[in-house]
Amino acid sequence: MTVEAEASSLQSVSVSSERYGSPARLLHWAVAILVLITWPLGLMIGFAKKDVVSTFYLLHESFGFLILWLMLLRVGYKLTSKSPKHEGSALERVAASGVHGLLYAFLVIMPVTGFLATNAHGFPLNWFGLVEVWSPIGKSPDIAWNLSAIHEWSAWILLALFALHIGAVLFHHMIKRDMTLYRIL
Repeated sequence: MTVEAEASSLQSVSVSSERYGSPARLLHWAVAILVLITWPLGLMIGFAKKDVVSTFYLLHESFGFLILWLMLLRVGYKLTSKSPKHEGSALERVAASGVHGLLYAFLVIMPVTGFLATNAHGFPLNWFGLVEVWSPIGKSPDIAWNLSAIHEWSAWILLALFALHIGAVLFHHMIKRDMTLYRIL
């Protein structure tokens, strides 16, 4: 075995031992893909023709509800499993933990407030047109607009956090050239 092949083999062993577990990686990418579908769907609702608005709502709400349950699984997995250590300076580790914590929080807050806002406006969630989901608050016009405002602000905060997260990934991958990205792949 050549020195280069041995170094490559050692590096792949090192990377795999420092990776997140398969459930964490699967949940990470499933949520990321669903957010990249759901966020634009929600934004486009205001621009859609009246004959397709209900379809946009159905898909946006259904994907959002799925994100909520995947995030609850993700939080449960995170609390019960060991994560690889974050590399970098103390400031980088604090920033990474802070952004990740806020991402988790807003990926729960956003679908919860969206679900409750829909209920408060008097529309029960009909998940993908298959199952009507029980409404915990029913029609409540007094709080509907507050919940909608929290949901909308959460969307913009989530977008900013997503940009920070992607920026950090690119920084680690392209500038620092460390193994951060490979831990979640």
